[in-house]
Amino acid sequence: MFSDVIQPKNMSLPNLLTISRVPLMFIVVTLMYAEFQWAATAAFWLFIAAALTDWLDGKIARDRGEVSAFGRFMDAVIDKVLVIGVMIALVNGDYFQGHSLIAVILLLCILCREFAISGLRMAVATKGQVVEADAGGKVKTFVQLNAIGWLMGARMLSGDYPELFGGEDRSWVTTVRMIGMTLFVLSAVLTITSGVTYFRRHGRVLFS
Repeated sequence: MFSDVIQPKNMSLPNLLTISRVPLMFIVVTLMYAEFQWAATAAFWLFIAAALTDWLDGKIARDRGEVSAFGRFMDAVIDKVLVIGVMIALVNGDYFQGHSLIAVILLLCILCREFAISGLRMAVATKGQVVEADAGGKVKTFVQLNAIGWLMGARMLSGDYPELFGGEDRSWVTTVRMIGMTLFVLSAVLTITSGVTYFRRHGRVLFS
């Protein structure tokens, strides 16, 4: 059955870009834990590259007429893999500076929602349907990616550019971090509200 899904026709450029976010996530997380000079900078820019593929794969698929059920499904799943993997590293790596407990609680809320929606997608798939990301889901993902980017940016500025953002200029790092934390809270709220919307639209499948 799995071999029926992974066919050469499914391995178009958009789908390869989508799948590339998985190895990129592992590399980014590894760099987030690394202690050598410029590791934080490399992690930041690789994450930006991974986030951009989320936009690029969809654009290429639409322009080439290569939009497929496989691509839509994998895009939604791999977005979760990328976001959750890096968010766990953010919490564990003390990127929230004294607000780790709140970050953990919000992350657990996000995890619960994502597992619930993944279960809903599988239930809907048994009926031959696909739960596509709606506008709320796309906005949620956009805010999540931005929250991660700002938090990683704060670590990059303070760790790799202390001569530019140390001393009195450290206020820049604090501002960047606060923007990231605010967006992280907003992303958690959007994650929950968009999840409620998905269940309102497709939850009836669970009882049919």
